[in-house]
Amino acid sequence: MIHALNMVWNPSEGIDLGFFLLRFYSLSWVLAFGLGWYVMKPIFIRENESVDSLDKLFVYTLVATMLGARLGHVLFYQSELFHEDPLSILLPISTKPTLHFTGFAGLASHGAAIGIIITMFYIQRRVIKRSFLWILDRIVIPVSLGAIFIRLGNFFNSEIVGTETTSAFGIKFLRDKYSPNEAMQLTQIGDKNEAYNTIANNPQFAEYLTAVTPKHPAQLYEAICYVFVFAILMFLYWKTEARNKAGYLFGLFLILLWSIRFVVEFVKESQGGFEQYTIFNALSTGQWLSIPFILIGFYFVWKAKLVKEA
Repeated sequence: MIHALNMVWNPSEGIDLGFFLLRFYSLSWVLAFGLGWYVMKPIFIRENESVDSLDKLFVYTLVATMLGARLGHVLFYQSELFHEDPLSILLPISTKPTLHFTGFAGLASHGAAIGIIITMFYIQRRVIKRSFLWILDRIVIPVSLGAIFIRLGNFFNSEIVGTETTSAFGIKFLRDKYSPNEAMQLTQIGDKNEAYNTIANNPQFAEYLTAVTPKHPAQLYEAICYVFVFAILMFLYWKTEARNKAGYLFGLFLILLWSIRFVVEFVKESQGGFEQYTIFNALSTGQWLSIPFILIGFYFVWKAKLVKEA
């Protein structure tokens, strides 16, 4: 039985400024990096690092995040693009079935994490003359904050949804059920947003709304849990001596964030990847990719030094 609290999720794509549509997903990225900068600024001031080095850090981190997330998605989930549609890997287009604009879609958080870690090697050598772990222990604080907004952006995009559920937590993701073309075809309305709104509100199309099965809002589960990750890291940095234990905050971040990801994957729809192979089908691709990060996190927490970083 479907619980009466199940809501229909059919948000607008963004804020219409008249001359430009500010998409909520794009806004989530802006907030992630903008607020991340403000979180890091007092940390850099406290540790006598220049704001100029902070600016460079965030520029490099932005590029590393986007590039790593995109390449990670292709490597882990859509490796066929390397030979079927190579232009779509780094460009916001697709050539299949014909050339068309897609936007920058298909981003993997595991790839973003790898990209950020690799980039920190460069930052440590060229920008911030501190130890590698000093940088990682501090960059994970704004990264955990950014993860909240990225998952909220996924929620507004009705993507990375959960599995079907009959619980009160279930949400009817209208735009996940019907593609824009399907919505317009069903309603015979030429505008996709108007078509979606018609299905959601017009009793004449109630059968199509009824066909939308409630699913777990997996994006919200992750976002809410990441709030606690961010709060824990902020508290440990500002209120304890954890910042002086090289690798401790970084390791704890890996344990907390990727453990949350591992658990939420149990109620998340499959996103494909190598889980399709029999040898890996015991867990999802996201879970397999999370395990190494969790183990590495335990290693750094265990090896955390007690002496103050220079």
